[in-house]
Amino acid sequence: MAFAARLSNLVFMSVDHTPAELPPGLLAEYLESAAAQLRVLAELADRLAVAANDTEALDRLRRETHKIHGSAGSYGFWEASRLAAGMEETAKDWVARPHEADLDRGSIAQWFVAQLAESLQLEAPPPGEHSARAAPAAAPSPTPAASPTAPDAPEVILVEDDPALAGLLEYGLRARGYRFVTFRNGRDALDALLALDVGDLHPLLLLDVDLPALDGYSILDTLTRERPGQYRVVFTTVHGDESEQLRGLEAGALDYLVKPISLRVALEKIRRWVGR
Repeated sequence: MAFAARLSNLVFMSVDHTPAELPPGLLAEYLESAAAQLRVLAELADRLAVAANDTEALDRLRRETHKIHGSAGSYGFWEASRLAAGMEETAKDWVARPHEADLDRGSIAQWFVAQLAESLQLEAPPPGEHSARAAPAAAPSPTPAASPTAPDAPEVILVEDDPALAGLLEYGLRARGYRFVTFRNGRDALDALLALDVGDLHPLLLLDVDLPALDGYSILDTLTRERPGQYRVVFTTVHGDESEQLRGLEAGALDYLVKPISLRVALEKIRRWVGR
């Protein structure tokens, strides 16, 4: 995804408003508008399933996701806002390279519509008659106790508590045929990473900095002491300023992915990191 971002200039309110705190009439009005946007997005996904280089549809997708990115959080739908931010970055990349469709854009857009509808607690519009396929369900998180042996060791390990971003990355990794596992909790991830038999493989570890139970820096510190050189670590974070990136690199990380993330760029970086 892939992941290029410029969040350092954004200012977030200190209080997270929830839909319940809004006047009922205002919330209902927003959801009605959001349902109309979902229908527009579904139509655009249908167009991209037919012609992935439809420049008008690509630009409209970019504009619509930008609107949702800005509005959803204001109404308390933070997951929808983050999901739209990632799709906006991906759409920007598609607009810049309309003829380089290395993934099924229509299917990705339809997946986005389904996930967005779920995060807004709305019914997703049905796929159009030309839609390539129904949007795939996000892969469930693995059971940490099941430690794969070396031949089945994952190429990529994703530790991410944001379901919107995790779902987008999982979609891309699955589409490219990677062996991967996902964890949502820092402590569960560390226990599994310490128990994992990877043989001569050095899996790529995409590690969120801000995790529940145990943060990314603590995980990296423990792995450096107890499993030196076993994992290639790339931090994912919204904190993309210079000092934060230097902190991660000095701690031993290979690189940084700054959220929101463009799927295409992220997958290209992952390909290089994994060595395919």
